Amino acid sequence: MTNAMRVLLFVLLLAPLGAPLAAQTPPHRAEWMRQAGFGVFMHYLADKPDLSVDEWNRLIDAFDVEGLAAQLAGVQARYFFITLGQNSGHYLSPNRTYDEIVGIRPSKCSRRDLVADLAESLSKRGIRLMVYLPAGAPDRDEVAMRKFEWRTGPYRNAEFQKKWERVIAEWSTRWGKRVSGWWFDGCYWPNAMYRSQQPPNYTSFAAAARKGNPDSLVAFNRGVVHPIHPESAEEDYTAGETDNPEMIGRNGKFWEDVSQFHVLTYLGRWWCGAPARFSDAGVMRFTRMTLARRGTITWDIPRDARGLIPEPFLRQLKLAGAEAASRQTPN
Repeated sequence: MTNAMRVLLFVLLLAPLGAPLAAQTPPHRAEWMRQAGFGVFMHYLADKPDLSVDEWNRLIDAFDVEGLAAQLAGVQARYFFITLGQNSGHYLSPNRTYDEIVGIRPSKCSRRDLVADLAESLSKRGIRLMVYLPAGAPDRDEVAMRKFEWRTGPYRNAEFQKKWERVIAEWSTRWGKRVSGWWFDGCYWPNAMYRSQQPPNYTSFAAAARKGNPDSLVAFNRGVVHPIHPESAEEDYTAGETDNPEMIGRNGKFWEDVSQFHVLTYLGRWWCGAPARFSDAGVMRFTRMTLARRGTITWDIPRDARGLIPEPFLRQLKLAGAEAASRQTPN
């Protein structure tokens, strides 16, 4: 009799008669994020709604993906978030479904698929890519707001959500496993929009994001809410937005049975803004505070027109990256 057979026989003898053997718990989707401990977030948005399509495409074409990927590797970032778009209606990746719905010509979605190009450069350095997208239509684009049938406020917005999920599913299908997660902003009315037993709801929302990658992480953000907590059982990690990292220490529970504890905050005076608001010691302290709670922290940073991180912020990211690296455990 082999050792494996002896172990199995021992377990069967100890189990109550007729009792099924316990199933092995599947690994949590966000386990890699817990191991990572630290990542970087970048807002790359059209600064004005009247930005021309040609100007937007020139900006996207000039984005230095290799330069940014090298910077992120240098600070030991394990993952990186980038915004797909926001209120202006300009997006940094093409999407036929979006164009068909809004009917805007020429398209305000970029010609270049910046997400695909970033994923290629980051993957060579072992860095995962994640994407940001608002949960609502771009509110500074009147045409898009009308065509998506969006209403701001505590409404069901079912027709909008069905269309938005189609847009999300196209991106997810195209990128597949090249994108490891989504962070959905502005889920301000969850009871009205997402907690219905019938779709569209949180379940269909998450399914659209995972259309091309069933292992993709999903988080839904209602804004700054303390203590940080998950909004839905569909979430793999907490959105964790905070403007005051001191509040991290007030979280008494970290929800590992539901979703990975995650904090998102900014190094500058505001999102994507300079100068730095914390001392080097402060950045290290907040990073340690999160890691001590088996969490992961994402630092938002300013960038230049080419998508590169300014030197003062690189120095602070290196400190956070070194702190996270010192806490990582072997896979």
